[in-house]
Amino acid sequence: MNSIRRFLRAAAVALAVLPGLALAAYPEKPITLIVPWAAGGSTDILARLLAQHMSTSFGQSVVVENRSGASGNIGSAFVARSKPDGYTLLIGSMSTHTMNQALYATMPFDGVKDFSPIAELALVTNTMVINPEVPAKNVAEFIAYAKAHPGAVAYASAGAGSTNHLSAALFQKATGVQMVHIPYRGGAPAVLDTVAGRTQLLFSAGTQTLPHVKTGKLRLLAVTEDKRSPLLPDVPTVAETVPGYELAVWYGAFGPAGMDPALVQKLNTEINRILALPDVQKQMGDIGVQVLQTTPAQFQKTLEQDADKYGKLVRELGIKADE
Repeated sequence: MNSIRRFLRAAAVALAVLPGLALAAYPEKPITLIVPWAAGGSTDILARLLAQHMSTSFGQSVVVENRSGASGNIGSAFVARSKPDGYTLLIGSMSTHTMNQALYATMPFDGVKDFSPIAELALVTNTMVINPEVPAKNVAEFIAYAKAHPGAVAYASAGAGSTNHLSAALFQKATGVQMVHIPYRGGAPAVLDTVAGRTQLLFSAGTQTLPHVKTGKLRLLAVTEDKRSPLLPDVPTVAETVPGYELAVWYGAFGPAGMDPALVQKLNTEINRILALPDVQKQMGDIGVQVLQTTPAQFQKTLEQDADKYGKLVRELGIKADE
């Protein structure tokens, strides 16, 4: 009897230790970071920066894989259906997790319930830029130009229901201007066509627009946050001309729902370590990204609040995924 008890106690200890050993060994194989947008976009830039540093510290390959389409739903759904073992992660955005639920009649995932929030990565300075051929030097002049040419101004977006689309739709409602929406499969092609003059206006993350602003290929009119960005203190907000206008954009790291909380915390710690590196902060600041350091619980709260806030806004504006 004593020998049986000793065996059972030993077995219990072994079972308790095994998860800890497995966590300590993680990762034992390559990790895939899914980006649900086209390569070259702001989410992709951030994902590749994280992958580079994670590969070095973890001693395993961290590969970025782009699975674009359906306003980020294709790549996000892939992660939602993946095994919650930490080897398939998502670098998602506000749009994929807080807006799409209101955009699509049928969704392949729930943006809140089907994911394990790991870390809110960054607040991205969302810019209002125009092709320099448009004769406007500020927001007020652009509004006057657009009203004088109703329907002649086209704005680009990364897809129906993207933050680019929502920003422009909100601008239209607040100002009464009439513009044409041209959706693309990602932020990068939307930027390129605005640079080329095929579209005249774009609301997009500074990660994509500021390099072109510096070369004079795009003209920066404003940022969309409720107050001026600490990264661009001399650039006015849209709200300084259009009172009440505000749209902030964040990016975050997610895993599938059901991940071990200890594994979520390990990934959170590693990601926060990377985001605190001076060279990472400088690199992000140079392209208009304000890095964050949050706990999984803090990110969960932001996710729930914004899903309610922006879901209501999408419905109020009447935006549909097939627009």
